[in-house]
Amino acid sequence: MHLINYRYLSLLVLLFITKEMNGQSGSEICNPVNLSYRFQPAAPSRREAADPTVIVFKGKYFMFASKSGGYWSSSDLISWKFITTKDLPLEDYAPTAVVIKDSVYFMALDRKIYRSGDPSTGQWEVVASDFPYFAGDPALFLDDDGRLYLYHGLSNFKPIYGVELDRSTFSPIGEQVECLGTNSNDLGWERRGDYNTDKGRPFLEGAWMTKYNGQYYLQYSAPGTQYKSYSDGVYVSANPLGPFKLADHNPFSYKPEGFINGAGHGSTFLDKWGNYWRAITMTISVKQRFERRIGFFPAFFNKDGTFYTYTGFGDFPHVVPQKKMSGPSDFVPSAMLLSYKKGVEVSSSLVENTHVNLVDEDIRTSWSAATGKKGEWLIIDLGDDFKISAIQINFADESTSVLGRSDSIYHQYLVEYSADKKNWKVLADKRLNRTDVPHDFLRLKTPITAQYVRLTNYHVPDGKFAISDLRVFGSGEASAPPVVSSFTVVRDTIDACNISLNWPKVPGAIGYNIRYGKRPGELYHNYQVLDKSSLRIHSLNALETYYFTIDSFNERGITEGKLIKQAKGKRKN
Repeated sequence: MHLINYRYLSLLVLLFITKEMNGQSGSEICNPVNLSYRFQPAAPSRREAADPTVIVFKGKYFMFASKSGGYWSSSDLISWKFITTKDLPLEDYAPTAVVIKDSVYFMALDRKIYRSGDPSTGQWEVVASDFPYFAGDPALFLDDDGRLYLYHGLSNFKPIYGVELDRSTFSPIGEQVECLGTNSNDLGWERRGDYNTDKGRPFLEGAWMTKYNGQYYLQYSAPGTQYKSYSDGVYVSANPLGPFKLADHNPFSYKPEGFINGAGHGSTFLDKWGNYWRAITMTISVKQRFERRIGFFPAFFNKDGTFYTYTGFGDFPHVVPQKKMSGPSDFVPSAMLLSYKKGVEVSSSLVENTHVNLVDEDIRTSWSAATGKKGEWLIIDLGDDFKISAIQINFADESTSVLGRSDSIYHQYLVEYSADKKNWKVLADKRLNRTDVPHDFLRLKTPITAQYVRLTNYHVPDGKFAISDLRVFGSGEASAPPVVSSFTVVRDTIDACNISLNWPKVPGAIGYNIRYGKRPGELYHNYQVLDKSSLRIHSLNALETYYFTIDSFNERGITEGKLIKQAKGKRKN
């Protein structure tokens, strides 16, 4: 695989910013996915959806997620329709589904298997009951020879198991086998904590199987869903039940920084164009540790069969491809971030939810007005005229008491823009909105030029008018930042899971994307930082050598790093 070439990104940004404006973004996604995340039925009042399974059935995508009270369907991975049913255990965690011939089969924690010939109707029937053993987090996998397997496991001391199932009775065939366990001494991504600094036993969970070119790629999640470091690893075998060995690229899916973090426990699926996607769990974990969201990232196999999820700039807007992608170079951001640390004015503010949280690129912090009344407002001053092509409004649930789903859960608001803060024009009018859009992504049909963006409240479902971030995207007139021409890499001698990087700040850069991997031409890992010139990474495989480069970026675009440096592990490749 070639390295990503960002040289023409600024031109691509301008080419991509022509999609129509609506609450579902036309042809783009911007993580977290803008779904009607349900307020959970028990206090504290908070939204949650996680552990997504996505399948393709009769030309539609169906997504099942934990504790959502239903599931979703889509024709394009962008707009999702919510489906309710009384036939499934939708209060369970970690549902799984698989397509077998002309039906969809579903399983969760109640040890039953359900079938539907048309999940769009919400009608299901039980086809098997009382599964004899089950450790949690099931994953059903149909091999291309027609044999069916179950992988499961949810523990900080037990492994991930696998077993073949009888296609007729869904009973186990033979004994289950141990497929993989943890090794947090050598595998840094399995260590607990937001930054993998705790060597306590991780939770091993979230199994998923993908077959490619005769090889079986068994994915798993660690170290825990509440951590920013929540990620997926992957093992590989020539047989569906192993023995498995650690795959060449790990962690398989990892996003510890950015606006929203986490890239663990989900599913890998093929879209209609033959592209692999990873639907994953992303963490907020402020009001409660299971306060979570869902994200989509593309996944790729290189020519040697190395399997990886690409999370670079993973919470920026991206066009959903309508063709087969060859690699990450086909999935560049469609617009750059304009709002980071820009000026903010607000109508009122709670002391503990200050206005600076509106532009800090951290979903775990939020601004809250003093009330939820009509007329509360905020203004972002971009500091200069910028070409604005999209905004993402991330509503926070401040002082809410809502439990469960309700038709009254929606926000109504008005977005305006101005060049002088005196004359305002409408950017998006949602004063009559009745749809729940907690992470509303608005793509403008035609980009506008402005310095100021104003958001005014007209209705909140409950509590205060609160926003974690109002994110403005587009393009600036200045040039992309210069290249990072030097940096140092120091691998720890005692604990080789840890490494330190330092580099000089680049004029005009607002952030840096560190790319690294096991070979110079395969820098598939991404670690994005803002306003920093140093980084400490704790998620490496202590036994492997890594190569690093650093990209710089700003409102105009991304400048690819040219310098690549090696950091040796405890042994050479």
